Amino acid sequence: MPRTVNTTDFHKKKEVRDNEYARTIPSNQLSVSAPLHWLALGLHDFIRMPLISAFYGLCFTAAAVAIVQLVQWQGTHLVVLPSLVVYMLIGPFLALGLYDAAWEREKGRSASLLHSMKAIGRNSTSQWAFTIILVVAMIFWMRIAALLHALYPSVQGAPLSEFAPFLIVGSLVGLVIASLIFAISAFSIPLMMERRVDVMTAVFTSFNAVKSNIPAMIVWAMIICGGVLVGFASFGLGMLFTMPILGYATWHGYHETVKSSRQT
Repeated sequence: MPRTVNTTDFHKKKEVRDNEYARTIPSNQLSVSAPLHWLALGLHDFIRMPLISAFYGLCFTAAAVAIVQLVQWQGTHLVVLPSLVVYMLIGPFLALGLYDAAWEREKGRSASLLHSMKAIGRNSTSQWAFTIILVVAMIFWMRIAALLHALYPSVQGAPLSEFAPFLIVGSLVGLVIASLIFAISAFSIPLMMERRVDVMTAVFTSFNAVKSNIPAMIVWAMIICGGVLVGFASFGLGMLFTMPILGYATWHGYHETVKSSRQT
């Protein structure tokens, strides 16, 4: 049943009907070390499901290698951000297969590659709506980045002090936008897949979970950034390992963070 969305949706934790639109599902309180436990579980899944891990690892690797090659071919840093935008849009859909595999193992079933691939189409309406949200956010980020280039020194070989306004303002703006995108996407995709909720419920719930567990989420964000950096620093080959492990870990993190229907 649709209802009016207001700013208190990110703060309220009340019991609601399962079919209510744009609700906020309560979250559990996490210890700051919780993401390390998720990572350990993700590594365990990676070892136990080598075929599925290898398939999705290769998909992530192929995308990363394509980005690295594109940057080298173009010879300019201007293609980096658009390329990363495309990677961030492809990533969540590939991760759906990893979430499904981890979910199947949680239920005591044998995970299969075919079943995980079918999960990509589960609750596709909400998933595409979320993709549109990400696209709009990324376009906004790119436009802001283009405007900030006005602060870039116009003289080659300018001293570091002249780069300071560009670096400081650009870093702060990037941090704010990246934090917002992380907050709304941390647990949105697995929530939409498992419970088939609408996109706004997924976004509100993810934002609330991150806001309620900031120390743990900072650790989790650093782990994700570290995994992605290792992947790109190894010319994409590291993605064979880091991305499947992070995908499985995200599923376990979602289950530990967002309260189940039996807990609400």
